[in-house]
This record gives sequence, C-alpha cells and structure tokens, in this order.
Amino acid sequence: MPRFVWIFLGAPYVESLRGNRAAKAALAAITAAVVGVIANLSIWFAVHVVFETVATRRAGPLKVIVPDLASVNEVALVLVATALVLQFRFNVGVVTLLAACAGASAAIAWVGVF
Repeated sequence: MPRFVWIFLGAPYVESLRGNRAAKAALAAITAAVVGVIANLSIWFAVHVVFETVATRRAGPLKVIVPDLASVNEVALVLVATALVLQFRFNVGVVTLLAACAGASAAIAWVGVF
C-alpha cells in the first residue's frame, strides 16, 4: 500500500489530538526532528554540489563535513546563489525555480561548461 494512504488515513486522528497536551508536545518534537533532518540533508547536498572534494572529520560523536575550498565549482556556486536570490528576494515559486535551475543546468552542461 502506498505510504501517502497511511498519511491520509492517520491525518484525521492526529488532528483530533490537538487538544491533548502530551500529544501536542510529542508532535512538536517530531516536527523539530523532521526540520533538523531536512536541514542536515540540505547542507550535505549543498556542500557536495558546490565543492568537488569534501572530507569527513570526526570530533568525538560528531561527524563534520569539511569542503576543500580550492575545489569550488564556480558554475554551481553561481547557480546556487542565483536560486537563493530568486527564492528569497523575488519569491519565485518552487516549481518555477526547479524548472529554471534544471533548464539552466542542462543548458550549461550542453554547452560543456560543467
């Protein structure tokens, strides 16, 4: 069974728990964890796209990614900076932004810059 079906089946039940303080606190913690995972993945992908060489360093229980600053991909960096400006300054929609970045990336690859 597809996963989204479980979401549709469980959503009304979760909404009925809004008044329950314990459930509300648990859902807030789950939301914070999901935001943390999304932020971690976003940073990981951004570093691996912009830098060609990335090392991993351990500091006790922490694992830190350290990019080689000399291996920066200038074309990817310009594309990322442009996407950030379009998103946060001009409020371009996500679908439009993804289509524009995919088109720009395909054109850059076709020209042979990448």
